[in-house]
Amino acid sequence: MKTIHFTLLTIWLSWQLPARSQGQDSLHLESATPGHYQEFADHSYRPLTLKLTDDGSKYIRFLFWNQLWARATENNPGTLGVEGQPSGRSTDVGIRRARVLAYAEISPKFLILTHWGINNQTFTNGGIPAGGFTGNAQQISADDPILVSSKKPAMFFHDIWTEYKITDQLYWGMGLHYWNGISRMTSGSTLNFLAVDAPIFNWPLIDLTDQFGRQFGFYAKGQVGKFDYRFAYNKPYSVGNGGHFDESSQRSIAANTRNDNWASQGYVAYQFLEKENNKLPYFVGTYLGTKSVFNIGGGWHHHPGATSSRDSSGNLERHDIQLLAMDAFLDVPLNKALRTALTVYSVYYNYDFGPNYLRNVGVMNVGMGSGTTQNGSGNAQPTIGTGKIWYTQAGYLLPEKILGPDKGRLQPFGAFTLKSFEYFDQSTGQFDLGMNYYINSHQAKITLQYSQRPVFENYRRDGSAGEFILQTQIFL
Repeated sequence: MKTIHFTLLTIWLSWQLPARSQGQDSLHLESATPGHYQEFADHSYRPLTLKLTDDGSKYIRFLFWNQLWARATENNPGTLGVEGQPSGRSTDVGIRRARVLAYAEISPKFLILTHWGINNQTFTNGGIPAGGFTGNAQQISADDPILVSSKKPAMFFHDIWTEYKITDQLYWGMGLHYWNGISRMTSGSTLNFLAVDAPIFNWPLIDLTDQFGRQFGFYAKGQVGKFDYRFAYNKPYSVGNGGHFDESSQRSIAANTRNDNWASQGYVAYQFLEKENNKLPYFVGTYLGTKSVFNIGGGWHHHPGATSSRDSSGNLERHDIQLLAMDAFLDVPLNKALRTALTVYSVYYNYDFGPNYLRNVGVMNVGMGSGTTQNGSGNAQPTIGTGKIWYTQAGYLLPEKILGPDKGRLQPFGAFTLKSFEYFDQSTGQFDLGMNYYINSHQAKITLQYSQRPVFENYRRDGSAGEFILQTQIFL
């Protein structure tokens, strides 16, 4: 805790004190009085674009971004540290995302996009099997000979697709794509979140039947009047060994099973105020007062026979994955003179993966062992399952004068989640609180967030645990 406070103080002071530079490329020197000058940081930004024609109508656009996390985590009960001893708390620094994206248009009739990078590398995990001769690899289990290291993560493709314009209202494409259904946040951009990250249950198939939020398939997207739409027909990844019958609780437990079925999904939103750009699928999390947006939308995902379970007699039963959502997004400037703005997003999910389906997720989890609660070890918590989830987040962009000219902007935010999973005997709530410090909008920002999560035992909440996350983000 003291380490994080000291880090924030250091960052704050570094931006309050006059900037010092070894070169003149990033500074404008303006005379204040004869013989004196003031230094002003130049945060002007031009997209990294390679023009293929003089007018720029044909181009290649590049984006690079890094999101790095420093954390202080209250571990779940029974967590072990790297030495194999009980560990109540952990601290670490890791790579949440390191990505490169490129897309190009040499004609208004077609577009190509490629997106690659890594995610979730910590000092204990995120690397390739064995990690080389100095990998210090750890065995996943006594029955699994595969060794996994924290070193030398392998980059992989997140998106690869080709797209063609049919009419002004209809575009069609195929590939490994992110034109997702269900909700706005299921296709959310990772570059401009309001909170430090997404709540993860917005990607309900994450790394099971999809590849980090993407599936192979066909999609159609466009805008008709004030309606914005995206529909897809996908071939999900075939994974899983099916569910079982739990003798202790005397109930069926569904889990993913291998199958050859296609899935359909879609999302439609009505845009009451300004229209949003839909050249790319990535929905903006907060516009910081640069647009007036109010949308209401809804979507679905349907994958037949994607999970299975067994009854008390051992008979196999197959289940469809049926996911529904409705959401609303508001992002408006409030006071033009003060340059304040309000962002609010609320979404309701109704998930059906089959009876008592549940997945625990711990983002960049460094905890070892199995834990002694139903959460598991480290920062894991019940995240995705059959049931209902309501999630709301809100942020307020404070007046520019609070920090002064050229000192950046502050945006406090909060989020609340209510989960009601079939697997547990009760519903639970949890919250996130934080602050964004925008040095140069989303191009350079620092975020501090505290997240609280419930801890479950005997199918009921038995306490809670917390986590501080400090994120630095820069993208070009």
